[in-house]
Amino acid sequence: MNIQWYPGHMTKTKRLIQENIKIVDIIIELLDARAPYSTKNPDMDQFANGKQRILLLNKADLANPELTQSWVNWYTRENVKVIPVTSTSGKGIKEVIKVAEDLMKEKIERDKARGRIYRPIRAMIVGIPNVGKSTFINTLVGKGSTKTGDRPGVTKGKQWVNIRKGFELLDMPGILWPKFNDQSVALKLAYLGSINDGILDIRELALNFIQLARTHFNAEFCTRYKLDENSTISDYETLLQIGQNRGFLMPKGVIDENRTAKIIIDEFRSCKLGNITLERPDELND
Repeated sequence: MNIQWYPGHMTKTKRLIQENIKIVDIIIELLDARAPYSTKNPDMDQFANGKQRILLLNKADLANPELTQSWVNWYTRENVKVIPVTSTSGKGIKEVIKVAEDLMKEKIERDKARGRIYRPIRAMIVGIPNVGKSTFINTLVGKGSTKTGDRPGVTKGKQWVNIRKGFELLDMPGILWPKFNDQSVALKLAYLGSINDGILDIRELALNFIQLARTHFNAEFCTRYKLDENSTISDYETLLQIGQNRGFLMPKGVIDENRTAKIIIDEFRSCKLGNITLERPDELND
Protein backbone atom coordinates (compact mmCIF):
# COMPACT_ATOMS: atom_id res chain seq x y z
CA MET A 1 0.00 0.00 0.00
CA ASN A 2 1.58 3.27 -1.12
CA ILE A 3 -0.10 6.41 0.21
CA GLN A 4 0.57 9.82 -1.34
CA TRP A 5 -1.76 12.80 -0.96
CA TYR A 6 -0.82 16.39 -1.74
CA PRO A 7 -3.76 18.15 -3.45
CA GLY A 8 -3.18 21.36 -5.37
CA HIS A 9 -4.54 23.69 -2.70
CA MET A 10 -1.67 22.65 -0.41
CA THR A 11 0.83 24.12 -2.88
CA LYS A 12 -1.02 27.42 -2.47
CA THR A 13 -0.92 27.04 1.33
CA LYS A 14 2.82 26.42 1.17
CA ARG A 15 3.26 29.72 -0.68
CA LEU A 16 1.03 31.50 1.86
CA ILE A 17 3.18 30.22 4.72
CA GLN A 18 6.41 31.24 3.02
CA GLU A 19 5.05 34.70 2.16
CA ASN A 20 3.73 35.40 5.67
CA ILE A 21 6.50 33.95 7.83
CA LYS A 22 8.29 37.30 7.77
CA ILE A 23 5.39 39.17 9.39
CA VAL A 24 4.96 36.86 12.41
CA ASP A 25 7.03 36.44 15.56
CA ILE A 26 6.17 32.87 16.53
CA ILE A 27 5.12 29.69 14.77
CA ILE A 28 2.70 27.46 16.68
CA GLU A 29 2.47 23.99 15.17
CA LEU A 30 -0.30 21.65 16.26
CA LEU A 31 0.56 17.95 16.35
CA ASP A 32 -1.70 15.03 17.19
CA ALA A 33 -0.69 13.66 20.60
CA ARG A 34 -1.39 10.14 19.31
CA ALA A 35 1.44 10.51 16.77
CA PRO A 36 3.67 13.40 17.88
CA TYR A 37 6.45 12.55 15.43
CA SER A 38 4.51 11.57 12.32
CA THR A 39 2.18 14.58 12.48
CA LYS A 40 5.04 17.09 12.58
CA ASN A 41 5.55 18.63 9.15
CA PRO A 42 9.26 18.25 8.22
CA ASP A 43 9.02 21.24 5.87
CA MET A 44 8.34 23.58 8.80
CA ASP A 45 11.99 23.42 9.86
CA GLN A 46 12.87 25.10 6.57
CA PHE A 47 9.90 27.49 6.56
CA ALA A 48 10.55 28.68 10.14
CA ASN A 49 13.66 30.63 9.16
CA GLY A 50 14.83 31.07 12.75
CA LYS A 51 11.45 32.10 14.20
CA GLN A 52 10.46 31.14 17.74
CA ARG A 53 8.42 27.94 17.72
CA ILE A 54 5.96 26.14 19.99
CA LEU A 55 4.71 22.60 19.43
CA LEU A 56 1.29 21.66 20.80
CA LEU A 57 0.39 18.02 21.36
CA ASN A 58 -3.32 18.40 20.68
CA LYS A 59 -6.00 15.80 21.48
CA ALA A 60 -3.94 14.78 24.50
CA ASP A 61 -7.10 13.36 26.06
CA LEU A 62 -7.15 10.65 23.37
CA ALA A 63 -3.51 9.62 23.82
CA ASN A 64 -1.67 7.45 26.33
CA PRO A 65 -0.68 9.98 29.05
CA GLU A 66 2.59 8.23 29.89
CA LEU A 67 3.68 8.28 26.26
CA THR A 68 2.58 11.90 25.92
CA GLN A 69 4.96 12.76 28.75
CA SER A 70 7.68 10.72 27.04
CA TRP A 71 7.20 12.81 23.90
CA VAL A 72 7.25 16.05 25.92
CA ASN A 73 10.56 14.94 27.43
CA TRP A 74 11.93 13.97 24.02
CA TYR A 75 11.09 17.30 22.38
CA THR A 76 12.32 19.21 25.42
CA ARG A 77 15.70 17.50 25.07
CA GLU A 78 15.67 18.77 21.48
CA ASN A 79 15.29 22.31 22.91
CA VAL A 80 11.74 22.65 21.62
CA LYS A 81 8.91 24.27 23.58
CA VAL A 82 6.14 21.67 23.72
CA ILE A 83 2.76 21.74 25.48
CA PRO A 84 0.11 18.99 25.66
CA VAL A 85 -3.35 20.47 25.09
CA THR A 86 -6.94 19.29 24.80
CA SER A 87 -8.73 21.85 22.68
CA THR A 88 -12.20 20.44 23.30
CA SER A 89 -11.94 21.01 27.07
CA GLY A 90 -9.46 23.88 27.10
CA LYS A 91 -6.83 22.01 29.10
CA GLY A 92 -3.38 23.51 28.52
CA ILE A 93 -4.72 26.38 26.39
CA LYS A 94 -3.82 29.20 28.81
CA GLU A 95 -0.26 27.94 29.01
CA VAL A 96 0.15 28.49 25.26
CA ILE A 97 -0.37 32.26 25.61
CA LYS A 98 1.96 32.42 28.60
CA VAL A 99 4.75 30.53 26.82
CA ALA A 100 4.34 32.68 23.70
CA GLU A 101 4.56 35.88 25.75
CA ASP A 102 7.61 34.57 27.62
CA LEU A 103 9.34 33.78 24.32
CA MET A 104 8.73 37.34 23.11
CA LYS A 105 9.43 39.13 26.39
CA GLU A 106 13.05 39.94 25.58
CA LYS A 107 12.19 41.29 22.12
CA ILE A 108 9.33 43.42 23.45
CA GLU A 109 11.57 44.97 26.12
CA ARG A 110 14.33 45.56 23.55
CA ASP A 111 11.90 47.30 21.20
CA LYS A 112 10.60 49.48 24.03
CA ALA A 113 14.14 50.48 24.95
CA ARG A 114 14.72 51.53 21.34
CA GLY A 115 11.53 53.56 21.32
CA ARG A 116 9.84 51.40 18.72
CA ILE A 117 6.07 51.55 18.45
CA TYR A 118 4.45 48.67 20.30
CA ARG A 119 2.53 46.17 18.22
CA PRO A 120 0.78 42.93 19.16
CA ILE A 121 2.61 39.61 19.21
CA ARG A 122 1.84 37.82 15.97
CA ALA A 123 1.79 34.06 15.83
CA MET A 124 1.18 31.80 12.85
CA ILE A 125 -0.66 28.56 13.56
CA VAL A 126 -0.01 25.59 11.30
CA GLY A 127 -0.75 21.89 11.28
CA ILE A 128 -1.71 18.94 9.15
CA PRO A 129 -5.36 18.45 8.12
CA ASN A 130 -7.78 17.36 10.85
CA VAL A 131 -5.35 18.03 13.69
CA GLY A 132 -7.86 20.31 15.44
CA LYS A 133 -6.64 23.83 14.66
CA SER A 134 -10.09 25.39 14.37
CA THR A 135 -11.27 23.87 17.65
CA PHE A 136 -8.06 25.07 19.31
CA ILE A 137 -8.59 28.63 18.05
CA ASN A 138 -12.27 28.66 19.01
CA THR A 139 -11.36 27.57 22.54
CA LEU A 140 -8.54 30.11 22.73
CA VAL A 141 -10.83 32.95 21.63
CA GLY A 142 -13.82 31.69 23.59
CA LYS A 143 -16.29 31.80 20.74
CA GLY A 144 -16.97 30.18 17.39
CA SER A 145 -14.69 32.35 15.28
CA THR A 146 -13.55 29.84 12.67
CA LYS A 147 -15.19 26.98 10.81
CA THR A 148 -14.72 23.55 12.32
CA GLY A 149 -15.22 20.14 10.80
CA ASP A 150 -13.99 16.57 10.78
CA ARG A 151 -12.88 16.54 7.15
CA PRO A 152 -9.35 17.40 6.00
CA GLY A 153 -9.25 20.88 4.49
CA VAL A 154 -12.14 22.75 6.15
CA THR A 155 -10.23 26.02 6.73
CA LYS A 156 -9.95 27.97 3.46
CA GLY A 157 -7.21 30.59 3.04
CA LYS A 158 -5.40 32.51 5.75
CA GLN A 159 -7.36 34.11 8.61
CA TRP A 160 -6.24 36.66 11.21
CA VAL A 161 -7.79 36.06 14.62
CA ASN A 162 -7.56 38.52 17.52
CA ILE A 163 -6.93 36.39 20.59
CA ARG A 164 -6.81 39.28 23.03
CA LYS A 165 -5.21 42.70 23.30
CA GLY A 166 -1.59 42.33 22.33
CA PHE A 167 -1.86 38.93 20.66
CA GLU A 168 -2.88 38.07 17.10
CA LEU A 169 -3.02 34.68 15.43
CA LEU A 170 -2.65 33.97 11.71
CA ASP A 171 -4.45 30.72 10.92
CA MET A 172 -3.26 28.72 7.93
CA PRO A 173 -5.12 25.88 6.18
CA GLY A 174 -3.98 22.35 6.93
CA ILE A 175 -0.93 21.28 4.97
CA LEU A 176 1.04 18.08 4.45
CA TRP A 177 4.32 17.69 2.58
CA PRO A 178 4.71 16.72 -1.09
CA LYS A 179 5.92 13.14 -0.65
CA PHE A 180 5.77 10.55 2.12
CA ASN A 181 9.14 8.81 1.96
CA ASP A 182 8.27 6.78 5.06
CA GLN A 183 5.04 4.84 4.52
CA SER A 184 4.73 4.09 8.24
CA VAL A 185 4.25 7.85 8.70
CA ALA A 186 1.66 7.96 5.90
CA LEU A 187 -0.24 5.07 7.46
CA LYS A 188 -0.42 6.80 10.84
CA LEU A 189 -1.74 9.96 9.20
CA ALA A 190 -4.36 7.82 7.45
CA TYR A 191 -5.38 6.14 10.72
CA LEU A 192 -5.85 9.60 12.27
CA GLY A 193 -8.01 10.89 9.43
CA SER A 194 -5.50 13.44 8.15
CA ILE A 195 -5.52 11.95 4.65
CA ASN A 196 -8.62 11.92 2.47
CA ASP A 197 -10.35 8.57 3.08
CA GLY A 198 -11.51 8.60 -0.53
CA ILE A 199 -8.04 7.73 -1.85
CA LEU A 200 -7.47 4.88 0.62
CA ASP A 201 -8.08 1.14 0.41
CA ILE A 202 -9.91 0.87 3.73
CA ARG A 203 -9.50 -2.90 3.95
CA GLU A 204 -5.75 -2.75 3.44
CA LEU A 205 -5.53 0.20 5.84
CA ALA A 206 -7.31 -1.82 8.53
CA LEU A 207 -4.99 -4.80 8.00
CA ASN A 208 -1.99 -2.53 8.55
CA PHE A 209 -3.68 -1.08 11.64
CA ILE A 210 -4.32 -4.57 13.03
CA GLN A 211 -0.63 -5.38 12.64
CA LEU A 212 0.34 -2.20 14.51
CA ALA A 213 -2.27 -2.81 17.20
CA ARG A 214 -1.18 -6.39 17.87
CA THR A 215 2.40 -5.24 18.42
CA HIS A 216 1.89 -1.90 20.20
CA PHE A 217 -1.41 -1.99 22.11
CA ASN A 218 -2.49 -5.60 21.95
CA ALA A 219 -4.35 -5.70 25.27
CA GLU A 220 -6.61 -2.73 24.46
CA PHE A 221 -7.24 -4.00 20.93
CA CYS A 222 -8.11 -7.53 22.01
CA THR A 223 -10.33 -6.31 24.83
CA ARG A 224 -12.32 -4.12 22.45
CA TYR A 225 -12.87 -6.86 19.89
CA LYS A 226 -13.07 -9.86 22.25
CA LEU A 227 -9.95 -11.52 20.87
CA ASP A 228 -7.44 -13.86 22.49
CA GLU A 229 -4.38 -11.79 23.41
CA ASN A 230 -2.13 -14.81 22.84
CA SER A 231 -3.58 -15.73 19.46
CA THR A 232 -1.14 -16.13 16.57
CA ILE A 233 -3.69 -15.90 13.75
CA SER A 234 -2.88 -13.63 10.80
CA ASP A 235 -3.99 -10.02 10.45
CA TYR A 236 -6.50 -11.08 7.80
CA GLU A 237 -7.90 -13.83 10.03
CA THR A 238 -8.15 -11.25 12.82
CA LEU A 239 -10.19 -8.99 10.53
CA LEU A 240 -12.53 -11.87 9.72
CA GLN A 241 -12.91 -12.79 13.38
CA ILE A 242 -13.83 -9.22 14.30
CA GLY A 243 -16.40 -9.17 11.49
CA GLN A 244 -17.79 -12.50 12.70
CA ASN A 245 -17.96 -11.29 16.31
CA ARG A 246 -19.79 -8.13 15.25
CA GLY A 247 -22.19 -9.99 12.98
CA PHE A 248 -21.14 -8.13 9.85
CA LEU A 249 -22.43 -10.77 7.46
CA MET A 250 -23.53 -10.53 3.86
CA PRO A 251 -25.65 -13.10 1.97
CA LYS A 252 -24.52 -16.73 2.35
CA GLY A 253 -22.75 -15.83 5.59
CA VAL A 254 -19.85 -14.03 3.90
CA ILE A 255 -18.16 -11.56 6.24
CA ASP A 256 -18.35 -7.95 5.10
CA GLU A 257 -14.64 -7.13 5.16
CA ASN A 258 -14.97 -3.49 4.14
CA ARG A 259 -17.58 -2.75 6.80
CA THR A 260 -15.42 -4.46 9.40
CA ALA A 261 -12.37 -2.51 8.27
CA LYS A 262 -14.22 0.80 8.45
CA ILE A 263 -15.47 0.07 11.96
CA ILE A 264 -11.93 -0.69 13.17
CA ILE A 265 -10.55 2.60 11.83
CA ASP A 266 -13.57 4.64 12.98
CA GLU A 267 -13.44 3.20 16.50
CA PHE A 268 -9.76 4.03 16.83
CA ARG A 269 -10.40 7.60 15.72
CA SER A 270 -13.21 8.00 18.25
CA CYS A 271 -11.08 6.61 21.11
CA LYS A 272 -13.21 3.50 21.62
CA LEU A 273 -10.08 1.39 21.94
CA GLY A 274 -8.94 3.56 24.84
CA ASN A 275 -6.13 6.09 25.12
CA ILE A 276 -3.85 4.95 22.33
CA THR A 277 -0.57 6.44 21.09
CA LEU A 278 0.73 5.05 17.81
CA GLU A 279 4.45 5.69 18.28
CA ARG A 280 7.12 5.96 20.94
CA PRO A 281 10.26 8.13 21.11
CA ASP A 282 12.53 5.12 21.64
CA GLU A 283 11.44 3.73 18.25
CA LEU A 284 13.21 6.59 16.50
CA ASN A 285 16.54 5.03 17.42
CA ASP A 286 15.60 1.59 16.12
